[in-house]
Amino acid sequence: MNFKRGYVELSKEMTKRYCQYLKLNPETLEQYKYWHSSGNIWPEIPEGIRKAGILNMEIYLIQDHAFMIVETPLDFDWDEAFGRLATFEKQAEWEAFVSKFQETAEGKRSDEKWQLTERIFSLTEALSE
Repeated sequence: MNFKRGYVELSKEMTKRYCQYLKLNPETLEQYKYWHSSGNIWPEIPEGIRKAGILNMEIYLIQDHAFMIVETPLDFDWDEAFGRLATFEKQAEWEAFVSKFQETAEGKRSDEKWQLTERIFSLTEALSE
C-alpha cells in the first residue's frame, strides 16, 4: 500500500530495526526503481531475504540516495545472517546486477555496500525518560 506520505506496517512483535543508506547513479535511477518493484524483482531475492531471518525490508528514495529499513527479530545476528544471505541462490548475481545502478565498488555484498546509520533521536525513548 503506497500513500505517498506515510506507510502502514503492522507488527505484533518487538523487532530490531537497522537503517542504512546507499548512493545511486542518478542516470539509472528509474531502472533501479523498476527492478525493485514487486513485479520485477527476481523472486529468489525476497525469498532469500526472508530465509536469512529478516522480517521486513523497505527501501525509500530521496534524490539519488536509497534509504533502507531492515526489521528483524530481537535475536538477529547481522553478520551471520548477511553471510548466509550472500550464499543463497541468485544473490551474488543480483548484487552484481544492481551494482550498475549504485555508486559502489564492484563485487561487494549487500552488507558491504549499504552504510549503517546512527540513530540520534527516538521519540519513544525521549518521552520515557
